[in-house]
Amino acid sequence: MAVKIIIKRKVPRGKEERLLPLLLELRSKAITQRGYISGETLRNLNNSEDHVVISTWQSAEDWKTWEADKGREEIQSKIDSLLGERTTYDIYYHG
Repeated sequence: MAVKIIIKRKVPRGKEERLLPLLLELRSKAITQRGYISGETLRNLNNSEDHVVISTWQSAEDWKTWEADKGREEIQSKIDSLLGERTTYDIYYHG
């Protein structure tokens, strides 16, 4: 069953330029993973620091495999360090 991963980040003003290359690297690696379907990045209209990524995967297991990938963890660590807080993840399914 396909799942949607909701990824939330607070991006302080002035850090967007340094964040973008990391996000592009993460996305380019994600699209090659088994089970990856799609992803989109959204920014809150009323609070530009709030960013949400909606990532769609064939299964929760496919996502969890990617989440545990060492290369992904390294990039994510750089993102969290830059932003000063941990990124949060929630898994949703249709139903």
